[in-house]
Amino acid sequence: MDPVVAQLEEIYPRLAPGERAVARLLLDDYPFAALGSLRTLAERAGVSPPTASRLVDRLGHEGFAGFQAAVRTGAQERSRLREFAAQGLDPRGAAAELHHGLSETIAAFHAPLLESAAGALVGARAVWALGGPLSELAADYLVRQLGALRPAVRFVTGSGPERARSLLEVASGDLVVAYDFRRYSAQTAAFARAAVARGARLLLITDAWRSPLADHAHVLAPLPRAAAGPIAPLTHEIAVTELLLVATAAKLNATERLDELDELTRSLQPPAE
Repeated sequence: MDPVVAQLEEIYPRLAPGERAVARLLLDDYPFAALGSLRTLAERAGVSPPTASRLVDRLGHEGFAGFQAAVRTGAQERSRLREFAAQGLDPRGAAAELHHGLSETIAAFHAPLLESAAGALVGARAVWALGGPLSELAADYLVRQLGALRPAVRFVTGSGPERARSLLEVASGDLVVAYDFRRYSAQTAAFARAAVARGARLLLITDAWRSPLADHAHVLAPLPRAAAGPIAPLTHEIAVTELLLVATAAKLNATERLDELDELTRSLQPPAE
């Protein structure tokens, strides 16, 4: 991993809010966010230049120029590593990394967290699930499975007008399940914040560095750092979804609903020729 990225990730949980905003921008748009001026970096992060400068000082560099030099060096090293990787990847190493990340993810979702999340999924008037360009696949999977266990489960997708129509139906007592990982989705954030303003609660599934939505979450479910592989494996997000579904099913007596669903499914099958 790039040394600057590793250092930013290591100190991120201990940063003040303003410094965390700068670190999040650097991580989300690395290395490009670091290659402009200090003022541009601060403006993009929505903080003052002294705040951005304090983060650089925390990283131990001799001014912003020294920080940029370290970023350029790391980017050059990463480029060489990519060239090496393009010549051949050991699938055993990749499999071990994926297995480790999955084990850490499952361990991170301890009983109290699952109990809290399942309680929110059971008790909500309606459940709305959404995600970003990739994580929406996990949200869609949650909706498909949860909809068999309880009524009023909706998948939020589509354009702004379509999402506005969904938001029109969100009310107090509802639960929004948002999957939000780096790079964090502005569309997901906009819907979730608007839903919370209408009285809904938020179950946020995010990464170790935590989505900007974390402060709005009623239940916060962060995946561990080990889950953040170079391609952000969807495997971990689906595994978390499976854990949530199993915990929720344990709280519901859905046998009659599932039997009726099976009967209705059979009744809608075309007759055999």
